[in-house]
Amino acid sequence: MKAEAVIKPAVKQRMKKKLKGTNDNNLAGYLFISPWLLGFLLLTAWPIIQSFYLSFTEYSLLEAPVWTGTQNYVNIFTNDSDFRTSLKVTFTFVLFSVPLKLFFSLMVAMLLNKNLKGINFYRTAIYFPSLIGGSIAVAALWRNMFNLNGYFNQVLAWFGIEGIGWITNPHTSLGTLILLNTWQFGSTMVIFLAGLKQIPAELYESASVDGASRLRKFVHITLPMLSPVMFFNLVLGIIGSFQMFTSAFIITQGGPINSTYMYALFLYEKAFKHYQMGYASALAWILLVIVALMTAINFFVSRYWVFYETDGGKQR
Repeated sequence: MKAEAVIKPAVKQRMKKKLKGTNDNNLAGYLFISPWLLGFLLLTAWPIIQSFYLSFTEYSLLEAPVWTGTQNYVNIFTNDSDFRTSLKVTFTFVLFSVPLKLFFSLMVAMLLNKNLKGINFYRTAIYFPSLIGGSIAVAALWRNMFNLNGYFNQVLAWFGIEGIGWITNPHTSLGTLILLNTWQFGSTMVIFLAGLKQIPAELYESASVDGASRLRKFVHITLPMLSPVMFFNLVLGIIGSFQMFTSAFIITQGGPINSTYMYALFLYEKAFKHYQMGYASALAWILLVIVALMTAINFFVSRYWVFYETDGGKQR
C-alpha cells in the first residue's frame, strides 16, 4: 500500500508534464499555421459565405443588397438565354479540349520517356509554354496568329491557300481556343511522364518475351498502370476547362455571334459590366454545382477503369 501511495503521485506528475508538453506543442503548431488560417478564413471562407448569401439578393455594389430569395436562380433557368448559350459553349469546349489535351500530353510524355542524348533539353523546351500558359501575353499572341492577317494565314499563303479570319469566323473561333488549350499541355505532360517513370520495366520485358507488340504493351500495361495518373489529369482538366476565362476574354470577347461565350466570361460580364453581383454569385454557385457533379461522376465511373497497386491488380 505504501509503494502504491508513492507510485501514484509520481505517475500523475509525469502525466501532467506530458500533457503540458503536448499543449505547448499544440500551441506552437497553431501559432505557425495562424497566418495561413487567418488568410483562409478572411480571404476564402468568408467570401464563400458572402457569395452564397448574395446569390439570394439583388446587389449592385452601389446599394445595399436586397433579399429576393430564389429569384436569381429562377431567372437564370427560365428567362436567361445567355446562360444556356454560355453553358452549351462551355460544355462543347470541355468535351473536345480535355480529351485532346490528355491524348497529346500522353503521346509527348511517351516520346520523352526515353534515355536519349539531350532529352532534358527537349523536356524543358516542350514544357516551357506552360510556364506562361493562361497569361494575357499568350492570348494576345494567339489572337495575332489566327486573325485574318495573322502568322498562320501567312504560312498558308506560302502553299497557295487563302486563309480566313479564324477568330472572327463563328465556325472556327471556338476551335482556336480549343487548340490553344491543347497546346498548353506541359503540366499534364510532366505528370504523365512522372507516372510512366513509375511503371516497372520488368513488365515490358516479360511482355516482350511473350511476343507482345507495342500496341498490346500500351493497351495492357501502360494504360492500366497509368490509369490513376490519367484520372487525376482528367479531373483537373475538366475543372480547369469549366473555369476558362482569359483566352475567351482577350482573343474573342465571346464572339463572333456568341460562339466563344464561355460561362466564366458570362459570369464576369454580369458582375463587372452590368454590376449584378447577386446574379453573378448565383451563377458562380451553379458553376460550383456543375463542377462538383462532373467530379462526382468521374469518381463513380473510375471504379470501372482505374487500377491501383494496393488493390492487388484489381479494379477499385
